[in-house]
Parts: sequence; structure tokens; C-alpha cells
Amino acid sequence: MTLRPATGDDLDAIMALERASFPTDAWSEAMMREELASPHGWYVVDEEAGRLVGYAGLRAVKNAKDADVQTITIAEASRGRGRGRAMLRALLEEAVRRGVADVFLEVRADNPVAQALYVSEGFLEIGRKPRYYQPDDVDAVVMKLDLRGWNRQDADGGVCS
Repeated sequence: MTLRPATGDDLDAIMALERASFPTDAWSEAMMREELASPHGWYVVDEEAGRLVGYAGLRAVKNAKDADVQTITIAEASRGRGRGRAMLRALLEEAVRRGVADVFLEVRADNPVAQALYVSEGFLEIGRKPRYYQPDDVDAVVMKLDLRGWNRQDADGGVCS
């Protein structure tokens, strides 16, 4: 697993993974290009053997006290190996560097694996957006993390903050 900041050169590989992972509601290439170029965005990619197998994005406007996890996506064949957690923690660490207090996200109500990951990192459900994901009519679970209380487990099982 190799995490590094995403660049515009990653757009084609990100879009291929985006379309494979979200066939009914993938972001457009123009939207993703804008996200990667925005000073408010911070995206990370996960590579394995020179191939992009995941990406994740944070949106944190300068001097704002809140941020949003925009997306975390992992190729189906690479799931279940801690990649999502590693990318989520990278996003949260960037939010800490930017002075953010609270991180928000929306997750599909029909994605219990992602919900469990977020809860394990300290996110709490604060609401729902009915039929948010279209055209699938799936609710969004809105979650929030107070970064001031967030502690991550390091590789040895000790707590880092």
C-alpha cells in the first residue's frame, strides 16, 4: 500500500475507478478535475504495483472549522485489507493540519461496511437525507466526527493523537 497526494495526472485512473465503483451515480470528469485542482480539496491515492487501487478526498475551506469527506473508493479486488481505514486516517490527519474541528460525511444507508469503518474511527450518525443517492433512491446517513477527540491506533496498538 502506497499512499500519496493525488495530482491531475491521476484523473484518468481515478475516473476509471469512479465509474467502476459507482455505475449509477459516478462524478463527472469535469467535477473530479475541479476537485483535484481546488485549493480547498485534498485527495490521496493508493497505489499497488504502479496501479491506482483507491482514492479519497477531503474538502476543507481555508480557515473553516469544518470539513467534509468527499469520497473514499477502493477497487473491489483490493477491499478488506485496511486501505479504506488508511485513506480515511490520511484525510483526518490533513484535516487536523488544516485546523479543522469537525468532519462530516454522507454514506449510503445500504453500505454497512463503510458505516462500520466510520463508527470505528469515532464518527456518529447525526441525521439522514432521504433518497439522497439517485437514481437508486438510497438514503444518505450523515455522520460527524469531533476531531478534537479523535485518536487513532498506531501499528503497535498504542494511541496516537
